[in-house]
Amino acid sequence: MGRGRLRGLPVPRLAVSPCAAQRILAFRRPRRARPRRRTLQSSELAREVVDALVDRQAADVVLLDLSRLAAFADYFVIATVDNVRQARAVLDHVTETVTALGSDRPQPEGSPDAGWVLVDVGDGVIVHVFSLEARARYDLEGLWSRAQEVVRIQ
Repeated sequence: MGRGRLRGLPVPRLAVSPCAAQRILAFRRPRRARPRRRTLQSSELAREVVDALVDRQAADVVLLDLSRLAAFADYFVIATVDNVRQARAVLDHVTETVTALGSDRPQPEGSPDAGWVLVDVGDGVIVHVFSLEARARYDLEGLWSRAQEVVRIQ
């Protein structure tokens, strides 16, 4: 049986492939500790988003609890804005708030010019920012009328 040398010491050859040997050695290396983030419950995150929307003067902000009705989301946050400029300001503030809370950077879907922007901020919270006309047209509160209304700020 052939012998190899590791740092000057005789070592018997292993009957494993080099890749398997690397995995074995990698398994034994201590891993660096990652900094821990404080994780929010989805209800806390939803309330923080509501606060962010109110800070930027979004109108008719509604928080709906969908946890018992839908598997894809726990909360909908629905808000109305007056114009495209306000929609962009609201979306920027929501993105900054959620990022500061330790969530991944959310990506908005849709355009403020179209009248409806959806933002999945993570942890089961979805934000809908509507123009006045689009909110009346799509009527999400009517569609999800069985959902429990947690907060309504007009």
